[in-house]
Amino acid sequence: MGWVLAILFGSAAVLLILSFIKTTQSKSQLEQQIEHSSISLMNEVHELQKQIRNIELDAEITAKQSGSMEQNSQERLMLREVLDMHKRGYSADSIASKTGHMAHEIEKMLAPYKAKKMERSMAVQ
Repeated sequence: MGWVLAILFGSAAVLLILSFIKTTQSKSQLEQQIEHSSISLMNEVHELQKQIRNIELDAEITAKQSGSMEQNSQERLMLREVLDMHKRGYSADSIASKTGHMAHEIEKMLAPYKAKKMERSMAVQ
């Protein structure tokens, strides 16, 4: 009876040691997978940042070639802010109240961009 107990105790100790070894191995594999995923995600983010930078540069080049860069920087910032709010779904009245301009001025600023949008939607139909 003593031998059986000793064998069971010994096998329990061996199994406990094996479980610790397997746990550390699985943790290291999981850490490697997470590290690999984070590296690939960082590479994708870097590539997207490069593409955005290229698009911004292309837009700046196009704007310079068309002469629109000569526009006052304050006017440009205002137009950018108005377009951003318009694309986020703000109405002309709410944009006017936030910027301190008249609603008809906002409509006038947005008119060329709304016309392009309408032309595109008509072409799709």
